Amino acid sequence: MKTKNVIAIALLIIGSIATVNAQKLSKFGGLTEKKIGPKTIKVPYTDLVSYLGYAAPGNEDETREGKKFYYIYVWIPAVAPELGVRMMSPVGKKKIKNAIESKAYADNASSSEYFDTYITLERSDIFSKDKISEAAVKNAKWTVLERNDDSSEMPKQPSGSGYNSLLRYKSEASNPQKALTAGLYRIGFTTYKRGEVKGTFLAQVGAPIKLPGVVMAKTIEDLKKGL
Repeated sequence: MKTKNVIAIALLIIGSIATVNAQKLSKFGGLTEKKIGPKTIKVPYTDLVSYLGYAAPGNEDETREGKKFYYIYVWIPAVAPELGVRMMSPVGKKKIKNAIESKAYADNASSSEYFDTYITLERSDIFSKDKISEAAVKNAKWTVLERNDDSSEMPKQPSGSGYNSLLRYKSEASNPQKALTAGLYRIGFTTYKRGEVKGTFLAQVGAPIKLPGVVMAKTIEDLKKGL
């Protein structure tokens, strides 16, 4: 075998390994840190809910700040000391254990399309299940608690850019406007730059305590079915 061919194969193997490693998703750790030997790690969230979806132009929920926003609704059943949210696009061939899989994702799981994720964690003024309806959600007051564009903790996208997102938010119990109470939340997502949002994605919500009864859904109709 010629030397040039050997080098070409070696570079191909290295590139393939780099691509796989770039999309490797590590455990989702919270704000609490623990020292293990010489390393300090973030303690993984005890509770983790995963959602697999697919975003496409024309299916956005709202245009705000000049951008097309999509929402995933989340029912949090109890007071939480902290919440973490992360989003990765594309999902690729990763297998996510116990994930909620939307029909849109199932229909487009093989898609290689992805987008530069930008996420928000928002809390509504709806604190009771029986108050949830399409009209109530449309007229609810939504407060952005935290937002993130690019996170160095997340896998890089196939392009090699670190455009996946992660945020953590600690409840401020002394401030009713910033406390993580039981109630209806949503993950807002779009792209950093104005433009179309298209591709598969994984969204995860984590908490440092068990929160039995967390429900995630793309629509209020589906959310109510899961309550």
